[in-house]
Amino acid sequence: MQTTFPRLMLQHATQRPSAPAMREKEYGIWQTHTWADMATEVERIACGLHQLGLARGQHMVVIGANRPRLYATMLAAQSLGAIPVPLYQDAVGAECVFPITNAEVRMALVEDQEQVDKLLDIRAQCPLLGHIVYDDPRGLRNYAEPGLQSLDQLIENGAAFANMHPDFFQAQVEQGRPVDVAAMFFSSGTSGNPKGVVHTHSTLLDRAQAGAEFDRLSSREEVLAYLPPAWIGQNIFSYAQWLCCGYVVNCPENAGTVSIDLKEVGPTYYFAPPRVFEGMLTSVMIRMEDAGRLKRGLFHYFMDVAKRVGPQRMDGKSLGLLDGLLYKLGDLMVYGPLRNTLGFSRVRVAYTAGEAIGPDLFTFYRSIGINLKQLYGSTETAVFVCLQPDHEVRADTVGVPIRGVEIKLAENGEILVKSAGLLKEYYKNPTATAEVLTADGWYHTSDAGFLDSHGHLKIIDRVKDVGRLKGGANDGAMFAPKYVENKLKFFPFIKEAVALGDGREKVCVMVNIDFDAAGNWAERRNLPYAGYTDLAQKPEVYALIQDCVEKVNADLAADKLLAGSQISRFLVLHKELDADDGELTRTNKVRRGFIGEKYQPLVDALYQDKTEQFIETVVKFEDGRTGKVSATLKLGDARTFNAVQTAA
Repeated sequence: MQTTFPRLMLQHATQRPSAPAMREKEYGIWQTHTWADMATEVERIACGLHQLGLARGQHMVVIGANRPRLYATMLAAQSLGAIPVPLYQDAVGAECVFPITNAEVRMALVEDQEQVDKLLDIRAQCPLLGHIVYDDPRGLRNYAEPGLQSLDQLIENGAAFANMHPDFFQAQVEQGRPVDVAAMFFSSGTSGNPKGVVHTHSTLLDRAQAGAEFDRLSSREEVLAYLPPAWIGQNIFSYAQWLCCGYVVNCPENAGTVSIDLKEVGPTYYFAPPRVFEGMLTSVMIRMEDAGRLKRGLFHYFMDVAKRVGPQRMDGKSLGLLDGLLYKLGDLMVYGPLRNTLGFSRVRVAYTAGEAIGPDLFTFYRSIGINLKQLYGSTETAVFVCLQPDHEVRADTVGVPIRGVEIKLAENGEILVKSAGLLKEYYKNPTATAEVLTADGWYHTSDAGFLDSHGHLKIIDRVKDVGRLKGGANDGAMFAPKYVENKLKFFPFIKEAVALGDGREKVCVMVNIDFDAAGNWAERRNLPYAGYTDLAQKPEVYALIQDCVEKVNADLAADKLLAGSQISRFLVLHKELDADDGELTRTNKVRRGFIGEKYQPLVDALYQDKTEQFIETVVKFEDGRTGKVSATLKLGDARTFNAVQTAA
């Protein structure tokens, strides 16, 4: 698409000025911002930023949740030819230092007092950071830091400038070109410092438009923007595609009201990483366990029906008369009310991405009539590489290459991609850029996979993570840790899992229980506990997790390729894995290598067939303080199964 973000915004404001562009919930009431409102606000913010000295080609950090004025500020920066750099709002100050200094950031827009305090704490390490503008003034009345001002004041100053220079804003927008840099997204930084992924207006809008064409998106869609804007997935769905299609983006009041706001909005187009879908399923299962016997029995009966025939129905296949009647009855009594409870009663298209989703979890949502599909892409590819067509959805693939995408496989099974949505470069990192971009325009994804006979892409794991067992009965067997972890995480009692086994004779896992689900399970059995660490080490909880592990092993035994990846031993960790402790990325991906080093005594104990092991771990609290958590962990064995022999 040969245009820019600000031009698209002005196009909507000209053609449909009174149509809603965004809604924001404030004090329990939804406030509507029209496209005309958005254009006026963007112009005033752009003029205010110009007065502060923001110039073409400079970077501007944006930190906060999804808010119309934060999006307007990103558009304002782009209107001036500057480059917005969204950062994660839950990142600690130290994590912001490298992006701010690396991008030579002189100006930041932040949401509230928490983010202001964060930047003021690190300001001495970021000498170029001269201006900090905040949106929410609560708690900031008595701050007198140099360069600190409210967005309200900046807008007021910008409005006065715009009145004096009525042609300034339009002239700035007209200078922008599709090939100009539009935004920079910092990667998760699973190893070393994060890399700044540079994208142009053209790369982002081309992929946004290709995705919109694929699913026939229009201005009638409703979207809920609740994930971090710093994640390119949220940015594409609620910013790039928003401007391509002109649909309505709804911003929740806060993180705690998302589930309520989801039901109120009833989005037609929905996007979430697997972790969100896992959390929703866990809450459903907890509620059902608390329900009466009759209601619980009906739920499980009709869910069995849904699991058997629901996916066929979603794929457009005809059902037998009896199955069709049973599904309709189930839809009336269970599936319909469940979709409504989840906020999915109007969803036409739902996507999951960011990491692989467990096939059982994926099938659950499709079986109850939600058109959940998978997509494949990354920050470097502007998200959209492969999408699943309606009626061609399978749990073990991520779809077909969409318009403008070419895929080929390297000799080691790595997926290579060529498309108009590839990154321009890694900022100030030509070595890293050369490692992923070939001279003839192919991007190295670092993912291992293959195209099946139907042209669908199947992802096995990260190339560096796919390994082999060494020694023992499964010598040479393939080991795909993420695949094993995702199967474990389908169970509502397991929040996170870390699978180990490459170069070893057997597979072992470390598990995080889901405190809410496991706690509810324990309370219904009158099992007392004093907190996470205490609950995690209860013998009854170990028996519960062992049962989950052995069910996964039974499933793996039926997979000829991965039957050797069955889990031999396991333990339940004494603390939850946390991004603040370096164990997860800010997008909640497991940092498997870091965890293996941090918990080396536990890894050794698993492979030395010990029955228990003491561990003491340093943890970081939200206020920056540190403490220690210690426990003697039990180590359990799990039953494995002979590989199922399939007919030739």
